[in-house]
Amino acid sequence: MGAEDRERGSLSGSSRGAERAGAAARSAVRPSKPRRERPLVEQRPLLPPRGDKASFWTRVLLFLRPPRKLKFTREGKYYLGITLGVGFAAINTGNNLLYLLLGMLLSLIVVSGVMSDLSLQHLTVTRRLPARAQVGRAHLVEIEVYNHKKRVPSYAIEVEDLRAGQPADKRCFFLKISPSSAQVAAYRRTPARRGRDRHTGFRIATRFPFGLFEKSREVEAEGDLIIYPAVDPVRLPVEDAGRREGGASLSGRGGGDETFGLRPMRDGDDPRDIYWKKSTMRDQLVLRERTRETRPDVQIVVDTVRPAGEGDAFAPTFERRIREAASRAVAHIKRGDAVVVATTLGERVRGDRNIGSDAILRFLALLDAVDDVRAPERGARAPLRQGSSPSPSSGERRAGAPRSAS
Repeated sequence: MGAEDRERGSLSGSSRGAERAGAAARSAVRPSKPRRERPLVEQRPLLPPRGDKASFWTRVLLFLRPPRKLKFTREGKYYLGITLGVGFAAINTGNNLLYLLLGMLLSLIVVSGVMSDLSLQHLTVTRRLPARAQVGRAHLVEIEVYNHKKRVPSYAIEVEDLRAGQPADKRCFFLKISPSSAQVAAYRRTPARRGRDRHTGFRIATRFPFGLFEKSREVEAEGDLIIYPAVDPVRLPVEDAGRREGGASLSGRGGGDETFGLRPMRDGDDPRDIYWKKSTMRDQLVLRERTRETRPDVQIVVDTVRPAGEGDAFAPTFERRIREAASRAVAHIKRGDAVVVATTLGERVRGDRNIGSDAILRFLALLDAVDDVRAPERGARAPLRQGSSPSPSSGERRAGAPRSAS
């Protein structure tokens, strides 16, 4: 019997081995199912480069930093105080009813933590900035929150837009964001100063479900918005006689683009001015006389050099210069003039009715004052910005051109 048992054991062992080998072969042949991609979520702030030894402790602190922050609300502080009081009373008296009440209070804290954490998961926030913004004029910034969860909605989501160097005072509240859907809200903001407004990220918070605690997380989302200087209404002087509305008036012979008149071609004339439409109808070549432009570019000069020894009073004066230059430039462009805004250091930018005033306003928005010690030699020429080259009679000519010193 012992031999038979051993034979049966060996046969069963071999059969089990054959079954395992067959299962392994089937699993190897079976096609693998494609993995479901995880929904896009916000990433934590990137760590500094590994090669930077000075930032080792910074990397450690960022790695150990919790992904979410928890803050007690006023009701939450009262609730925690009551819970601690019931706990001390239950320990001192040994009353089962107090233990039961303590368990109920603690269970509400656990439920609040789980549900608030579930509301904050798998959310993507997008910011939509306006095309342009100006000091003193309100603009809208849209905030879109997308919930990537398939079955669980997010409730009571508050998104705070963070900006570099400025307090975060603008928030958008979303009562409910359904699964696999997005909600859009907007906040209104009126800029108080010109320049580059740098957005750094968002702070996503919720007090769901009981309002006892506020759980939040910060995500990175950079965005820049150029704030144009304010523009005041300016009354320009009346145009000279002969100028027409909508463009530069043309009078006399010169090197303009339009035709002043036709005459027979003489020796020494430029053959590029031959008017071929009339020359083919006659035996003699006909020359086209060009007009002379009587309206040169309006040049506005802004002094960007801060004199030595100037204190805090220089900043308001410099901002007034920028505002006055922007107002005069916009007024001239609306009238049909071409405007060149230049600085005492040689930087220039041009705008007209065809180009618009955006190039000039952007140039003035990013213009900063330079100390007199660091300033290079004045009068140095710089190329025109925005790729707009002036005509031969504009920009380079100061004689007869209106000049506004700001």
